[in-house]
Amino acid sequence: MTGGLGGTAPSAPPPARISARRTVRHSLTLAWRNIAQLRHSPEKLLDVLLMPLVFLTLFLYVFGGAVSGNTHAYLQQLLPGLVAQMAMFATMGLGTALSEDIRKGVFDRFRSLPIARSAPLIGTVLGDTVRFLTVMVVLTVAGTALGFRFGSDPLRVLAGFALAYLFYMAFSWISVVVGLLAPSPESVQGLAFIFVMPLTFGSSVFVANTGTMPGWLQAWTKVNPVSHLADSLRALLVGGPVGDHVWYTLAWAIGIVTVTFPIAMRMYARRA
Repeated sequence: MTGGLGGTAPSAPPPARISARRTVRHSLTLAWRNIAQLRHSPEKLLDVLLMPLVFLTLFLYVFGGAVSGNTHAYLQQLLPGLVAQMAMFATMGLGTALSEDIRKGVFDRFRSLPIARSAPLIGTVLGDTVRFLTVMVVLTVAGTALGFRFGSDPLRVLAGFALAYLFYMAFSWISVVVGLLAPSPESVQGLAFIFVMPLTFGSSVFVANTGTMPGWLQAWTKVNPVSHLADSLRALLVGGPVGDHVWYTLAWAIGIVTVTFPIAMRMYARRA
């Protein structure tokens, strides 16, 4: 350091490398921040409380008799499909909340803290999982009250819900990218629906037998990750052969995270 008025101030030392252990701790701390917000503003869970109930009752009593002959038989294939669908829909609030935090300058304050660069995004994803856990509880309780019955042993049932949770976590990173890409929080929902709707409604979520669909739509459902998730959940929750659906679902989840996580980090570095 050079003394005097004309001296040159020393440059700031480069930040120390943050270990994986500290990154996990920082991420969990920020995740708890998001959970605490839900505790103080429970109305933010209103959509994940009402949406599953609306979809369950609407599709069950509108399509139950036409698809399966009676509502009880249709409920056995509908509820696992709805869990798969809500794994997609529940992530949409994540992108909106992320865009809102960026607009308010919350992530600018995070950047000034001595924390891992990835911690704010990872913490946001982990903290938002409360929403999907709420969805699964609501669907299970409401479905059981309407007559749904598990046809598998408890371990397979837990494996089914764990698979849905893992896929939800993976798909959350697509919502993170949308939240970083959207010019405003209000536009996140519109951008998300562009790819969420074809994935959910062009799948086996509502009908297990896709053989009556046009050929081009059958081809789409065969590669659609939501179809593989829905078919996996039906086998694990209701019973039946799992086949390769679980492996395809896991492969899709790994692929989604592999592609979207680095993209999200680059976009966050430029925007936040």
